[in-house]
Amino acid sequence: MFKFCSLYSGSSGNSLFVESNKTKILVDCGESAKKIINSLSDIDIDINDIDAILVTHEHIDHVKSLGTLSKKYNIPIYTNLETLEAMPEQMNKIESNNINLFDFSKDFEIGDLLIHPFSIPHDAANPCAFNIFHKNKKMSIATDIGHLTPEIISNLEKSKFMLLEANYDPNILKCSPYPYHLKERISGPLGHLSNNMAGQAISHLINTGLNTVMLGHLSKENNFPELAYKTVMEEVLEKDLPENSIKLSVATRFNHTPLIDII
Repeated sequence: MFKFCSLYSGSSGNSLFVESNKTKILVDCGESAKKIINSLSDIDIDINDIDAILVTHEHIDHVKSLGTLSKKYNIPIYTNLETLEAMPEQMNKIESNNINLFDFSKDFEIGDLLIHPFSIPHDAANPCAFNIFHKNKKMSIATDIGHLTPEIISNLEKSKFMLLEANYDPNILKCSPYPYHLKERISGPLGHLSNNMAGQAISHLINTGLNTVMLGHLSKENNFPELAYKTVMEEVLEKDLPENSIKLSVATRFNHTPLIDII
């Protein structure tokens, strides 16, 4: 068994759930503890059964309830030193024995899952994405990416499933009421990934074994789920790949998605 569920996804808060035969983990917890606990309960998961929380970076929409959940339910957290030091409010709530530090040079195990963290470009202390392996299957979780690099693409290759950011549509962003500096941040090299860039990456990765994708971290103001889906599929079709070459869905902002089997 190897399953994935997005509990919350978007600029208002992000939290993801991964389950294998022996292990249950969260990736980020950027909503309130109550909301995350309730969302897990909706898919018949008890918060007391969570074995660990992986942290991608310190922005509040990814760590809002990290300290509370770790402290109250004695959950180990896995992060890198720079990210930990960049979130003192969360760090001060977490028991020292529950802090597990990683770097990008070494994989680590949680139960029967193997975790490979890798660096991504974003305006945070030391942000990362994750490959998660169970037996011979690989999934990837990659959001908050300012631009795609050959190293990122290489890490994403051979994934069966991927949650990939499709944060904004460039034309909507241009016309949004956001101030100029914020528009520049979002579309800049340390900002977020556009629908088009996500589609281009997915088109390449299909040829390496990718069969299921969930688009995540959509902007509420600068994107629409239908537009993200349409743009990505257009990129796939432009590469002469059949429409059924990928199972594509979009993570919802305020509700959990169905559990997806990684096959």
